[in-house]
Amino acid sequence: MIPLLRLIRIKNLLAILLAMVGVAYFLQRQNPYEVIDFDAPYYGLLIFSTLIIAAAGHIINDYFDLKADRINKPEALVLTKYLNKRWAILANWLLNIIGFVIAIVLSWHYHTLLFIFVHLFSINLLWFYSAYWKRKLVLGAAIVASLPGLVLFLSSWYFQVLNENSLPFSPYHNNTWSTYLDYRFIYFVAICAFFINLSREIIKDIRDIPGDSIIDAPTIPRQIGSRKAALLSLLILQMPALFYLILKLISDFALPSRYTSVVLLTLELLFLAGLIAYFIAPTFLDRWLRLLPTLALLLGLTCLFF
Repeated sequence: MIPLLRLIRIKNLLAILLAMVGVAYFLQRQNPYEVIDFDAPYYGLLIFSTLIIAAAGHIINDYFDLKADRINKPEALVLTKYLNKRWAILANWLLNIIGFVIAIVLSWHYHTLLFIFVHLFSINLLWFYSAYWKRKLVLGAAIVASLPGLVLFLSSWYFQVLNENSLPFSPYHNNTWSTYLDYRFIYFVAICAFFINLSREIIKDIRDIPGDSIIDAPTIPRQIGSRKAALLSLLILQMPALFYLILKLISDFALPSRYTSVVLLTLELLFLAGLIAYFIAPTFLDRWLRLLPTLALLLGLTCLFF
């Protein structure tokens, strides 16, 4: 059971679950006096379909990465050691089909093609990323970095489908009523997650240089060197703070709570400390660099709850 959980990246799936539940909780908490349409069973179906499509993506990624993983992490190898490669392909197809059928159900129920489009896009994106695009310089890292943000956008779009109506308004028909919610903070978290995850992918590629060399994968660390790649990942971690400052200058964007302000300030101080450590304490940095993006993603998600 443990190898199977490792294959589907159970920690990543729990993060997706936390994010989608967090969006629902955040919108309800931030709008206590609004009547918000929220269909919990169907939202549960959306979460389940997202989780199994993500799990399918992890399985197919390991399938195509088998040669490199034998070098980079032989102790964590699941395919061929605990599970036959043919079963991995079958599991990928089965999970994707179930996820897509759920998308059809959701789209039919809510009279929109949104869920069909997003799920079909995600299934193909994960497949082509694993098979081809992962070995394209920058493109592979950018694609996988965008996935956490896509989960947050999808959750927001679900609430928009339920609460924003395109029918002509009539005070006598409640199916024409609309509730317009402020999704800006969720979008802000999604974009910050992209930068943090992009940094995380570069750091992972630094660690995976031996195996990537075997399959001749043109990753960023192999092209510019691990030292410059580490600096690039630290510079990317400064982007959320810069993005926040730009939003403050051009709009009335505000953080939703004091807790969120403290978390973002703490993370930025940690990111700056990492950048300083790059120049004065590189040995210390190598030990903690891989923890910074993961810590940032987890703390960022908690801002949806507090």
